[in-house]
Amino acid sequence: MVAPSRKKLLLIGRSGSGKSSMRSIIFSNYTAFDTHRLGATIDVEHSQLRFLGNVTLNLWDCGGQNSFIENYLTTQRDHIFNLVEVLIYVFDIGSQEVPKDMETFKRCLDNLQEFSPNAKVFVLLHKMDLVRVDRREQVFNATMMTLHAHANEFKFQLTGFATSIWDESLYKAWSAIVCSLMSNISALQSELETFAKVSSVQEVVLFEKTTFLLVAHATSDDMDSSSQADPKRFEKISNIIKSYRQSVSKLRTQLHSISLLSNNCVAVLEPLTSNTIIMTVLPKHSADTNMVISNIKASKTRFEELESKSNDLP
Repeated sequence: MVAPSRKKLLLIGRSGSGKSSMRSIIFSNYTAFDTHRLGATIDVEHSQLRFLGNVTLNLWDCGGQNSFIENYLTTQRDHIFNLVEVLIYVFDIGSQEVPKDMETFKRCLDNLQEFSPNAKVFVLLHKMDLVRVDRREQVFNATMMTLHAHANEFKFQLTGFATSIWDESLYKAWSAIVCSLMSNISALQSELETFAKVSSVQEVVLFEKTTFLLVAHATSDDMDSSSQADPKRFEKISNIIKSYRQSVSKLRTQLHSISLLSNNCVAVLEPLTSNTIIMTVLPKHSADTNMVISNIKASKTRFEELESKSNDLP
């Protein structure tokens, strides 16, 4: 039995920025509509979240009221910022106190550099749905440029995402965050590529079973050259399937597998390991779903072996 690996994730941002809402959607199966029931986080709320079986995400959701943030940055800083693997800083894109937000972010990086200099830093520019569609890219780029300027004196590489609870963007951001903690992603990626070739599929995608976050994917050369695939397709699938699974659960049943037929392809979702779901996409004219399902079953042991190593430290 592989011992669980604990990864400390620090979730910080001003009160009302949407930290608890996104956490509840990704890890507690809330819908965007359900989040109105959430109250303000008081001080630090700790969550032990399992991912791929043996990885434990030790998520610290820090209340964003001014008094709490000041304590995090002064009297509690050695406790809050020590042993952090990932800092997730959430900015409310509609904030009326941008200079104050920027200064707080800079102070967080200062403390992080002292106590967890090897931490990864992710910045989520949240509530992007409040920005006009035609201005979102401009607002995102301008805000990230300002954040990079504030972070210049520190050694951290910032990774930014535009997010909203009302679309698939949360899944893209949190998939990147969680997968950054796994040392065996490249091996999973390589195995998926082998599976895609053996099974003659256009695309194969691996999702974590509970959160439906994307773990890895492989696309055939034929699909790359002949198809203009939606770059947001994986996150949209995460959002749609998770919502559908919530609907199914209300009927007191469980979602086990799905086959979907469109005008030009067939998609099959099947359990792979106890912690993952695999989706394969085949051309409609040559679809042999029975063969693909047989290959999935035959690959189960190999993927379980790789999964058990996903929490090993590099």
